[in-house]
Amino acid sequence: MRVFSSVEELATAVGETLGPGPWERIEQSRVDLFADATDDHQWIHLDPVRAASGPFGGTVAHGYLTLSLLPALAGRLYRVEGVAMGVNYGLNRVRFPAPVRVGAAVRAAVTFAEVSAVTGGVQVVATVTVESDSGGKPVCVAETVSRLYHATS
Repeated sequence: MRVFSSVEELATAVGETLGPGPWERIEQSRVDLFADATDDHQWIHLDPVRAASGPFGGTVAHGYLTLSLLPALAGRLYRVEGVAMGVNYGLNRVRFPAPVRVGAAVRAAVTFAEVSAVTGGVQVVATVTVESDSGGKPVCVAETVSRLYHATS
C-alpha cells in the first residue's frame, strides 16, 4: 500500500503504475447476491449445471460486478492523506476482454494518467487493469475518473 501524504504528492505519481495488489476470490455466493441486487439473473451467472456446457465452461461473474470492485481493489494499492472524501465521478472507457470464472481470484494495478485541480480537491484519471489468476487477457480495463476532496478545518 502506497500512502501519499497529500494530493500534491499524488500529482507527482502521474505515469506511475501501482500494483498489482492482493488477490480477491470471486465466489458463487457473491455473484448470486449481485444478480439479486441488479435483477440480472442470466444463466451464465447463476446456473452452474447449464453454464458447465456453455461458452465459458462454468458460471462467470457479471462484468459490472467486476467493475464495481474497482474502488476496493484500487483502495488496496494506495490512499491519500488529507482527503475528507472521494467519489466516483465516472468512466471514460471500460472493456471486459475476458470473463471472470466463478472461483477465480482477481487483482488490480492502477496507472495514474492525470491529476488536476477541481473546486475543493482534485480529479484523478487512472487506468485500472484487473487480471484473473486464470491468466490470459485482463478481465477488465477501465479508465476511471475520481474526485478527492480536501478535509476542511
